[in-house]
Order: sequence, then C-alpha cells, then structure tokens
Amino acid sequence: MTVSPLVDVAWLNAHLHDGDVAIVDTRWYLMDPSQGAAEYAVSHISGAVHLAIDEDLSSPAWDGPGRHPLPPAAKFIATIGNAGIDGDTHVVIYDSAGGSIATRLWWLLRYYGHTRVSLLDGGWQAWQAANGDVRSGHESRPARQFNGQPQPHLMIDADGVEALRHDPQALILDARALERYTGAVEPFGPRAGHIPGAISAPFGANLQADGTLKPADDLKQRFDDLGVPQAGQVVCYCGSGVTATHNIFAMHLAGYDAKLYPGSWSDWSNTPDRPIATGEQP
Repeated sequence: MTVSPLVDVAWLNAHLHDGDVAIVDTRWYLMDPSQGAAEYAVSHISGAVHLAIDEDLSSPAWDGPGRHPLPPAAKFIATIGNAGIDGDTHVVIYDSAGGSIATRLWWLLRYYGHTRVSLLDGGWQAWQAANGDVRSGHESRPARQFNGQPQPHLMIDADGVEALRHDPQALILDARALERYTGAVEPFGPRAGHIPGAISAPFGANLQADGTLKPADDLKQRFDDLGVPQAGQVVCYCGSGVTATHNIFAMHLAGYDAKLYPGSWSDWSNTPDRPIATGEQP
C-alpha cells in the first residue's frame, strides 16, 4: 500500500498503536548534539524510539566526506532493523525543527529503497499542541530484519557537483540561511561562501509560521520560481547533508526529484582546490 509522505497529528493519533507503524523521534540540535536525546528521555510521542544524527544516521565526522558522512550500509541496515523496522513497516518520523532533521532519516530510508516512510507535519510541537499521548524514558521495538539496498542515483559526490556546475541545464540549490550562502558568516566551515553557480534556497521557506509544511501547490510554485522544471538535474546541499534533505522532501511533495550532495559545504569548503563564490545570487 502506498503511504503519504506527510501525515498529520490526527492521522498518527488514529494509528498510534498499529503494529506496522514505527515512530522515530529524531530531535537533534547542531549546537548541542546531546540535547535531542535528553529531551526524548523527558518526554516523547508514545511508542517512539530515538535515533540521533551523530550516532545513528551518520559516520563520525570526516570519516568520509564532510561533518556528517552517510553511515556505512551495514551499520545503517542494522540500526534500522534494531529499531524494529522491516520492509512492511510504515515509519513515521518527527523532530522539533520543522522536519529539517527528520528528513535526513526520510532520505536515508528512501536511499535504501524503503518508501513506506512519512514525516509528521508540525513535529513535536504539533503533537504537544494537540495533547497527544506521551511517555518518558527510553523505548524500543522488537528487532526486525531490514533488507535495504542503496539507490546510488539519489546522491552525488563533489566531483559530480564540480561537473554539473558547468552544465547550464543543471540546478544546484543551497539550503543554508542566506547569510551563510553569501559568505557573511560561516560558523562551521574553513571557508565562507557557496558553490559557484548555486542558487540560495533556504529550507525554512518550505515552512509555514507554525512549523508545518506549506501546501504542495505553494511548494511547487517556489521550486518553479527557482527553475526546477527547466533543469535537467537538480542537486541539493546544505552545511553537512542534513537540512538539504528538507528541500528534497519539499520537492517530493511538489512532484519533483533531486539528488543529495551528502558532504555539502563542509566537504566542499574543506577541499582547498574547490572554487567558492560569495555574495548574492549569480
């Protein structure tokens, strides 16, 4: 059965105890990576397990391209199986950041061929506002056998991006805040700016004021304005391959596809011979 990529609080409340629904809390904060797990332990959606960006959804920093390299296949497959997820499981993911962290797991699951995955619209804040059932402590699900297979066409590396940035039919979208794109600030990387030719497309523009996703028609208009329909290929990047997946998710809702550059700016800017640009849009 096809599942919706976006579910609301009412849907999750109705399916909270379904045996084939697995809820995953991915709360995580860049400036304090341990905070998300701590918040989960205090209170989380009933039945949810917690998976963290650093420990579960990445390799150690620089053990691969960038600060959050993709986890090795064996590690990720084991992590997902230990979370009680197999090919028949409908995974519902949430965070407290408008989905910008949860979409990393959404993308990873799809990269391994698992399409029965949804984002909880509005995330933790929406669940709290609706007085949804919560628990404290740590929860687990009985382990299952997850048999994922990588889908390499969904990603691209730095050399691929270097080639595409010279292609007038390609579109490279930068999901970071505008001030990082222009190079006005760079709190994490060795160099400030953006990949030459990339277009600024902050992921926050996918969201409404309450932290829910904009309607699909509005998202389609946004990406149409950015030139997605005319592009032969679209690549999304951010600081380290996390929030770029929010643009890929929003594009999916709008009916478009894009590749992820997992290493993103942390990888690009850390390689001295990679060119950079600063300032406003090209």
